[in-house]
Amino acid sequence: MIALYPATIGSEDTPSPDGEYQVIRVVKNPTYHYDPVKNFQQGKNKRRMVLPRGPNNPVGTIWIELSKPTFGIHGTPEPSRISKASSHGCVRLTNWDAEELAQIVRPGTTVRFLQ
Repeated sequence: MIALYPATIGSEDTPSPDGEYQVIRVVKNPTYHYDPVKNFQQGKNKRRMVLPRGPNNPVGTIWIELSKPTFGIHGTPEPSRISKASSHGCVRLTNWDAEELAQIVRPGTTVRFLQ
């Protein structure tokens, strides 16, 4: 284990991954790409969207992409909700914890999800 942080994980409807994956890439200040066909349906929205970078976008200031398509470890614009709400499957950390983790991991780092 290289780090331990409070986190928000998936729900019963959209669970977090199970098993072992690799870090594909780390993106600082990512844009957020929403695709209701690939991801989840947010309300009645059926359109693809790209939201601008910045600390208030849904993935915060860091996106750590995993080898499981559409899943990652990322920041959040709402740090007070960490470990108090569920996500759509990704692992959500505070922006500052996600930024610290991004300094530790590299493409190819193994991420193991344990129950």
